Amino acid sequence: MTALTVLLFLARLPAAGASMVLTLHVVVSLGRGYGQAGLVGAAVTIGMALGSPYLGRVVDRWGLRPMLVLATVGETAFWLAVRHLPYQALLPVAFLGGLVALPVMSVGRQAIAAAAPPDLRRAGYSVDSVASELTWVVSPVVAVVAATRLTPAVATTLLGFAVLVSGSALLWLNPKVRPDSAEPAGSGGVALRTWLTPRLLAVYVIAGGAVFVLSGVDVSLVASLRGSGQLDWTGVAVALTAVASALGGIAYGALRRAPGQLRLMVLLSALIIPAGAFFGGQWWVLALALVPGCAVCAPTVAATGEAVSSLAPPSASGVAAGMQSSAFTTGAALGSPVVGFVLDHTNPGWGFAAAGVGGLLFAVVAWVLARAHRTPAERPGDRVATGASTS
Repeated sequence: MTALTVLLFLARLPAAGASMVLTLHVVVSLGRGYGQAGLVGAAVTIGMALGSPYLGRVVDRWGLRPMLVLATVGETAFWLAVRHLPYQALLPVAFLGGLVALPVMSVGRQAIAAAAPPDLRRAGYSVDSVASELTWVVSPVVAVVAATRLTPAVATTLLGFAVLVSGSALLWLNPKVRPDSAEPAGSGGVALRTWLTPRLLAVYVIAGGAVFVLSGVDVSLVASLRGSGQLDWTGVAVALTAVASALGGIAYGALRRAPGQLRLMVLLSALIIPAGAFFGGQWWVLALALVPGCAVCAPTVAATGEAVSSLAPPSASGVAAGMQSSAFTTGAALGSPVVGFVLDHTNPGWGFAAAGVGGLLFAVVAWVLARAHRTPAERPGDRVATGASTS
């Protein structure tokens, strides 16, 4: 399990720095604007959202290794081709690159569900969330250094080789992605309609909502520090919030009886809403104001992973994990432009409020879906005290 955790951390590094490298390549190497760079990023995002469930289906039908070969070859080819493409060709190719992007997060969640017994899955998903947070502390910094000290075009090539190494390492390790008691890959799956219940849809809504909030926080943080002339401190502020999230994940993993993911989602959103009001022009004050909300981030994400593994059958774990990745991607794709629109028409403090209110709206939708799933016997208020509970 330790080797798997370390490998998943290293394999996530290329993905965490990809957006930064691609943006700098479009702006610096191709001489385009940030809006056009955003379109390329959106093309990748849409491709990932659509491709993740299908890559998961490949795992369910044929096993992990065929999917890893497909994704590793496909994404490596994309990054090696980027520097040679004009902007007009980059847009459609970026979409194709997103379709076959190496789904490290999905593989990690499936491996944890297969390796950890049910009573230890919360701790496993918490460790995974903490490792994910740490990649966002390290990778963007490395990406910027590579793109500025060398060139963005060279950085895209290096990123391609990093993906190749990551995918090859996962191929070599070949972690188990379904329990021993589950049917082997290719033995016939369960129909989607039998397990994609309103309760599981509520989990996906919460997953997307959590990333919506975090994406909005990132945009608002940059806008706030840029407006106060402290943009150079953005990396430090982001690192502090990531550490807070990691510590929250560790604490959540140690709990024997954890709160439901819906409550975590509401708490995350509610704590983010007033954060901008505490910004008095000093970056560290804003970072400290964000710490309570960000501390709930990793627990919320971990709770959704635990719920997906509990609610989806092992024979469909690949598709289920892929759909969760699509939910994360969709939340990120919505958070930045929605909160960005608010920032364009108000002051930066309202961006945090918009992110939090948006998260509460996601929570309301999840609550409605969860109630629609309950039987009359369940509605008085009893709930299972596991990560699969949405309340």
